[in-house]
Amino acid sequence: MAAHPEYLAVFSRTHHFLMRGDGPLAFDMRHYVAIMAVGRHQCHVLLDQLKEEFVASGGEQRWLDGLQHVPKKLSDLSEVNKLLAHRPWLLNRSHIERLARGRDNWSLGELLQALTVLAHYHALCSFVLGCRALDADGAADSETEGPARSSQGAAEPSECASGPPSDGAPVRQLMQKMRSLSEQRQSAGQLTPEQKNVIYEAVDSGGVVADRPAPRPPRHDIDRFVEDADFAYEDFSRRGEGSSVPTFRVQDYSWEDHGFSLVNRLYSDVGVLLDDKFRTAYQLTYQTMGSFRAVDTGLHDDYDYAVVNQLLDRRLKAFVKTMCVYPERLGGAGGGLRPLSDGMQGFQHSEKVHVAILCLEARLQSELLYALRAVMRYTT
Repeated sequence: MAAHPEYLAVFSRTHHFLMRGDGPLAFDMRHYVAIMAVGRHQCHVLLDQLKEEFVASGGEQRWLDGLQHVPKKLSDLSEVNKLLAHRPWLLNRSHIERLARGRDNWSLGELLQALTVLAHYHALCSFVLGCRALDADGAADSETEGPARSSQGAAEPSECASGPPSDGAPVRQLMQKMRSLSEQRQSAGQLTPEQKNVIYEAVDSGGVVADRPAPRPPRHDIDRFVEDADFAYEDFSRRGEGSSVPTFRVQDYSWEDHGFSLVNRLYSDVGVLLDDKFRTAYQLTYQTMGSFRAVDTGLHDDYDYAVVNQLLDRRLKAFVKTMCVYPERLGGAGGGLRPLSDGMQGFQHSEKVHVAILCLEARLQSELLYALRAVMRYTT
């Protein structure tokens, strides 16, 4: 993240407040909830760090022996943790009701903070495991990129174009394709909202259908913190097949119109921090692509999603999907994948990290919206 100081600053503020700032959950509870979250994605890097922080926060050592040694209130959170991590569209009002009522109930404030910690660490697993899967020469590339960049000012020094001239060929080809598609679109005229919706629905995960994961061997050191360890992501809708799960449409429940106010009501101050982080990631751009400057990388409301499958390398699409929905596959030397080195040839190392940041924030906001919608339905 250090390559993107503007984003790192807002991320650090949010992370610190979530784990160390004011809130209804005790510090040891927050860290144990985080341990449960990283257990779903087998992220040992974060797990080892969280174990130390849990003990330093006054947590009971025996809780680290597994869920059977924690209060029922905490173990009851396992089902929601499982669904949020792998199939958040299945989360509904009844899951919130079971936690908010009964003998070992959560207050709504406690539950909102726990849900935020779960979503935060699920997304952080995606980022950490995704960055670890970057090609081995990425770190070396980053040393030649010059000082950290700011999205508010001028572009990088000229050494941003590192490596031999041929390194820029893939990016040059991509820019030519972008220009050609833009000209075709202008000549074809504007699409209606209905046409854009149809096209957007057709761009499903970039046309990438991942193989169903084989049952993984048990890892008792981390599986002790989760239940139903083999539960994993499954596509809720495959191309050419019907789905009983309705598409989550942002106009029905969005962060700006619904989620932000609910978070601030039940867990004050964190909503402002999350909103600032979302906006920073959304606006983060340097108008560069590889060694090329002054590239229009801004966002436009009338963007034609039909070009996504034509522009994004299939290997990059596969990596993005893997990072977002089952980052555990990226553990250990990239899980046998070389996605960004092959799918982002000619791009700077910091631009590859930028992709990981976008995955982190997209996943975080998606999980939060599913969780907040379930809470809203419980409270109304």
